[in-house]
Amino acid sequence: MKIQAKIEGEKLNVEITRHNGTVAANVDGREYMLDVSEPEPNIYSFRNGGLVVEAFVSPGTIAGTSKVTINGHEFEIELIDPKRLRGSGVESDSTTGSAEIKTAMPGKVVRVLVESGTIVEKGDGVIIVEAMKMQNEMKSPKDGVVKEIRTTEGATVNAGDVLAIIE
Repeated sequence: MKIQAKIEGEKLNVEITRHNGTVAANVDGREYMLDVSEPEPNIYSFRNGGLVVEAFVSPGTIAGTSKVTINGHEFEIELIDPKRLRGSGVESDSTTGSAEIKTAMPGKVVRVLVESGTIVEKGDGVIIVEAMKMQNEMKSPKDGVVKEIRTTEGATVNAGDVLAIIE
């Protein structure tokens, strides 16, 4: 998976792949082989050889960002998925037409938070997908009504699958 991370105003190119229980991360040309776990909700443990780092992740002050605390230092981080920007317009501020909520990577649907016919606002949680041992809340890209839910709890999904449609 290729993404961009904007940390404190600096954009970094990040590529993440999984290899037999470990995660390979390339951050602007620097390679890391990590063992990653989530011992508690929103707390992630990264082990790189003998070095272990824990990170606490919470929603940021700006929509689409997260606040990450590592060793007492706090960072505002925005993750940008270039595929999503090219895709269905989910990231646009369009208020007309329908919008699709798609998965960015393969995973498992942990929870469906709404049902067809539910009125949602931009940013409301719709579905939670677990990928790479992390739970990702898929949010409504616009105000509207949930037209269709195309998945069920426990279902396995592939990258790019349409999970829900918002009108």
